[in-house]
Amino acid sequence: MQKVTSADGTTIAYERSGSGPRLILVPGALCDRSALRPLADELSDQFDVVTYDRRGRGDSGDSTTYSVQREVDDIGALLTALGGTAAVYGHSSGAALVVAAASAGLPFTKVVLHEPPYGPDDVDSEDDGAAVLQLIEQGRRRDAVELFLLMAGMPSQAAIQTASAPGIVELAHTLAYDFAVVGHGADGRVPVDLIGRIKQPALVVAGTASPPFMVDAAHRVAKHLLAAELVELADQDHVVPPEILAPVLSEFLSRR
Repeated sequence: MQKVTSADGTTIAYERSGSGPRLILVPGALCDRSALRPLADELSDQFDVVTYDRRGRGDSGDSTTYSVQREVDDIGALLTALGGTAAVYGHSSGAALVVAAASAGLPFTKVVLHEPPYGPDDVDSEDDGAAVLQLIEQGRRRDAVELFLLMAGMPSQAAIQTASAPGIVELAHTLAYDFAVVGHGADGRVPVDLIGRIKQPALVVAGTASPPFMVDAAHRVAKHLLAAELVELADQDHVVPPEILAPVLSEFLSRR
């Protein structure tokens, strides 16, 4: 494990594996860097892969005041430590964070967005998000995690089991960060203005068995990117086995 200091003084923990072109993996909600380590292992024979703990998770520090810009700064600090540029892959809310970072001008070489969980333009999910945050404030962290997972389309029994998994409840407070990231620029809907600023070659990934709103969001995101292609993974849901996902990423990232 290595550490870098972000612009506000927060320490960000990260790991590197493999060799080749640099690639940063950005995890989604309720995940630390260990969640993407299996994918990093699959990619490390071709890439210099970086997994990191987003602020408030794992071995990274946090600040008393959160902002999406501070998470963008965290990635900027990683880029500086790595030598200035890298390709980037974001999963779920991590993909929404990549949108924020790329649209702010961070020097990514290529961008991969895996099911950023933006909501439909005609549906307001603000009340559900407020309910999750209220449960966290009440100290009902497990209930908050369960509600969040149900909102994300997870079946009830699976949500209960996931919320009971070791280490998950400890990350519940960072759901507030994920809501802020997904809401950045368009109140939870596809942030067309931000996406239009992304100039890098981009890949959007969706699984055909994922919740319909996520598949729909992937299509809408791809439509508004300047240089993008969309890949649908047959019969895959929101979490894709690394041995299936890695070849898709490798093929795109290895193109000249």
